[in-house]
Amino acid sequence: MPIYEYECTQCAKIEEIFQKISDKPVVKCQHCGGKLQKLISQSTFHLKGTGWYVTDYAKKATSNSAAAKKSNQSKTSQASKSTTKNKEPKSSSDSAAD
Repeated sequence: MPIYEYECTQCAKIEEIFQKISDKPVVKCQHCGGKLQKLISQSTFHLKGTGWYVTDYAKKATSNSAAAKKSNQSKTSQASKSTTKNKEPKSSSDSAAD
């Protein structure tokens, strides 16, 4: 059921009212008895449940790419560790030869 916003012309209070589309608009303010004017406001839209691209496919793709990034980072860190290990023995053997 949609939520409609009404503003009172006398007290300027804004009310949110649940109404069916087929219901007649509310014309009297509940607080002061003044005339209500229907407002045009921005609505929200939530994708809930299955069957939507966002809920079914988009999240899986980001998690797969995140896992791929982690595996690439671990490979590069392992490669950098192996290159530093290779450099250390050379420097120690050079210093021993001196």
